[in-house]
Amino acid sequence: MASSSLVSTALRLVTEYVRASDIAIAAAVLFVCSAIRNRLTTPPGAPMLWPVVGIIPSLFAHLDDIYEWGTAALARAGGTFPYRGTWGGGSSGVVTSVPANVEHVLKTNFANYPKGPYYRERFVELLGHGIFNADGDAWRAQRRAATAEMHSARFLEFSHGTIDALVRDKLVPLLEKVSEKGEVVDLQDVLLRFTFDNICAAAFGVDPGCLAEGLPDVPFARAFERATELSLARFVTPPFVWKAKRFLGVGTERELVEATRAVRAFAEATVAERRAELRKTGTLAGRCDLLSRLMSSSSSSSDSGGYSDEFLRDFCISFILAGRDTSSVGLAWFFWLLASHRDVESRVLADVLSSGDGGASMDYLHAALTESMRLYPPVPADFKEAVEDDVLPDGTFVRARQRVIYYAYAMGRDKSLWGPDCLEFRPERWLNGKKSGAFAGGVESPYKYVVFNAGPRLCVGKRFAYAQMKAVAAAVLGRFRVEVLPGQEKMKPKLNTTLYMRDGLMVRFARREQRHEPGHADVPAAGG
Repeated sequence: MASSSLVSTALRLVTEYVRASDIAIAAAVLFVCSAIRNRLTTPPGAPMLWPVVGIIPSLFAHLDDIYEWGTAALARAGGTFPYRGTWGGGSSGVVTSVPANVEHVLKTNFANYPKGPYYRERFVELLGHGIFNADGDAWRAQRRAATAEMHSARFLEFSHGTIDALVRDKLVPLLEKVSEKGEVVDLQDVLLRFTFDNICAAAFGVDPGCLAEGLPDVPFARAFERATELSLARFVTPPFVWKAKRFLGVGTERELVEATRAVRAFAEATVAERRAELRKTGTLAGRCDLLSRLMSSSSSSSDSGGYSDEFLRDFCISFILAGRDTSSVGLAWFFWLLASHRDVESRVLADVLSSGDGGASMDYLHAALTESMRLYPPVPADFKEAVEDDVLPDGTFVRARQRVIYYAYAMGRDKSLWGPDCLEFRPERWLNGKKSGAFAGGVESPYKYVVFNAGPRLCVGKRFAYAQMKAVAAAVLGRFRVEVLPGQEKMKPKLNTTLYMRDGLMVRFARREQRHEPGHADVPAAGG
């Protein structure tokens, strides 16, 4: 009774003596004081962290040039700055482009920086417990399996065969028809279709048909792309919003459930068919795709019962996610850069054509692709979540449950790392000697060039990705000149975890006319 009387008295006094204007003034004063305190405690040059909304106003103000803005902010702040999202959103930590910090997170103190629950929760519907979404023992088991199978001679031979067949039988005929008709196509879309077909062939041993004549709509590919987009949307949506929508089964969360159901149904059906084939014939020796190799491996037939269908499903879906977008996006930026660097294109052509059928390494092409990804990394930023409090090598304090975002896009544009010409597209920086020589990229620290991640989580598909990109680039450039339509000189990236071109890459393909140069292979003329 006494307490309720006290509360009612307090409410009466507030309503009688406190006006709405008083509350507004008090709130404004608190906001300003908090903003001043945040500004004084934030490193010079770092983005402002506003009360309640954190860094969000700065992000919205720079949505049109978010990657360049982040690069400039890191340069002003000395390579590292803190960030915080909206109040109650649970997002905070630091953004860094300092290689020593990256090495600390990805290698030196690796155990303290897993993917973390923040990441896993947002991808669990699509990826389940696959390697791309796993930590601890589950991740180590899948990593061992992936390394053993993907680096085996049989899989390497098979994967190279799938790439060559897809280039020869699907990609080149498609581009020949486009060239004959003088059509304009979105090269980014064509490359996404190629890599999706290729990664499905390598992972499941199936052809989704994305590169079929007429570039048809493929339900599985469409569902996979939509599921990826909606999963990524959770990273920029306050948790209380998307979790409420998930609980109620409405809006984008309902779409996500439907899209992931379609993706998983396709994967589960493929696993079931392969399992039935194994039971019927007793062997999958004639198949070399990743699913079949995992199913046939010694671990799979161990006393423990082998890999479960759920394990195989999640593993292959993760493999598709990791390999679908990255190679195609990397190639799109590569072709765009060549269009404005004809001297580099000429050297790439000479390298491709001098390699002949002998399987030469095409070092200059390798260097040009590597240089392209330095400037336009397919994954512009990634993050890990701290388990316990930690201090980074540059002295930055990281609290438990905070995230460390390492910004590959900014690292590729850092003069202290790459010199005063860091913004130039110069493949020679990756070669022995100034203008020629073998690829020497291995001498660079992987923590300075984190395009394929680094440390224990170094991308197991790196070799596959380079083989895929080099095969496509060699086949296309050896036959066609890629003409980028006017108006695309300044290409804007899309705000996403993968560095898509925001509006695609509209091009024409012109056949090259051959000419012979003494002492060289037949080199396509620059025109055509």
